[in-house]
Amino acid sequence: MKIVIAGAGEVGTHLARMLTNENHDIILLDDSSEKLSNISGDLDLLTTVGSAHSFEDLKNTGIAKADLFIAVTPFEERNVLACSMASYLGVGRTIARINNLEYLKENYKSKLKNLGIDELIYPESLAAKEIVASVKQTGTRQLIEFSNGKLLLLGIKVRENAPILNRTFEDLSQENKHILVVAINRDNITIIPKGKDFVQTGDIVFFITTRSEQQHVFDLTGKKLFGVKNIMFLGGSRIAQKAVEKLGDQFRIKIIEYDLERCEKIADKFENVLVIHGDGRNLDLLKEEGIDKMDAFVATTGNSETNILGCHLAKSFGVRRTVAEVENLAYMNLAEEMDIGTIINKKLNAAGYIYKFTLNAAISKVKCLTASDAEVFEFIAKEGAKITQNLIRDLDFPEEAKIGGIIRGNNGYIANGLTQIQVGDKVVVFTLPAGIKKIEKFFK
Repeated sequence: MKIVIAGAGEVGTHLARMLTNENHDIILLDDSSEKLSNISGDLDLLTTVGSAHSFEDLKNTGIAKADLFIAVTPFEERNVLACSMASYLGVGRTIARINNLEYLKENYKSKLKNLGIDELIYPESLAAKEIVASVKQTGTRQLIEFSNGKLLLLGIKVRENAPILNRTFEDLSQENKHILVVAINRDNITIIPKGKDFVQTGDIVFFITTRSEQQHVFDLTGKKLFGVKNIMFLGGSRIAQKAVEKLGDQFRIKIIEYDLERCEKIADKFENVLVIHGDGRNLDLLKEEGIDKMDAFVATTGNSETNILGCHLAKSFGVRRTVAEVENLAYMNLAEEMDIGTIINKKLNAAGYIYKFTLNAAISKVKCLTASDAEVFEFIAKEGAKITQNLIRDLDFPEEAKIGGIIRGNNGYIANGLTQIQVGDKVVVFTLPAGIKKIEKFFK
């Protein structure tokens, strides 16, 4: 597939890196020759210096013969205009990064579709949803819902008190028909488990289950859930504000923000939020604002190091639930080793959302798992697809991947070797990067 990406910022660069690994023909467009020079030394792609909202510069990328145009510059209006221009020039499909929730309303989306913008992505909103899920579901590191909760993915750090420890998955499967372990992160290495494997202390284990059985997962992993009422945000970023909007009025929320002008805007926007102007790295300020009385601490400044250290400090004060926005991918393993809690990364969220448009299969959801290098897909089984032609045990499915469950009609089911996937089923698949192209062939 030929793909043109406009914007060599963090999202565009991460996406280009991800797609070049899949042997796509990538052209990266940006008005900074310095950024492009740094990237071209690392990645096997073409770069073009130019403006995303110049017809001539877009033409120079060969946009008319491109299958996909992705506009992820920092400027929303530039992305929308660039997609409209690229559509006029003949590109197959367009995706625009936005930061205005209004654009996602159905009546406005249809108008933008008429202008040539096929898909919209709002990374801050995706990140805010993860924060809300993490605060409300305190037993997990990561929670992903499939088809409005018909199946759930629970990523859980397993401690020494977990009944699941040192028992093989063969044994566990005999007693737990509605729970399946699909991936394990151990010492920063992701494992797609087999029947003889077992969970060890310190593993992050990814379970697929149904909503009615999730409490049983918490019992197996020794997790005691607790309610969250008091939340402190370090940083009043757009992500923080979106999360506060989604959390509603049932929480007591404090936001510590260094920028006075932003403080005033947040205070005007949210009547139920206490906004404190100050440096969240100031230990005395955190004590004064009652960090030791918080149930959850969410760090969403623009600095990954500050967010990691802020959560680490909150842990030392006894805060049980911590969430850190870590945009520097090099720090994600460090954050995990420091036992930070939930890690949010906009680039992974955005890349997962966009990635599904580059595969030759019907896909309704893609997520990059933040605590591992595995990815989870929700494929739709099409007429004539190889995945529907045998029982799962007879499919010769790639070793790098695992089918977790299926959604058929209004019900979710855990998959096993005797499961027969039918046309129209939504199939939840977990895979390491090496397995993506292999599993794609099963769903074409």
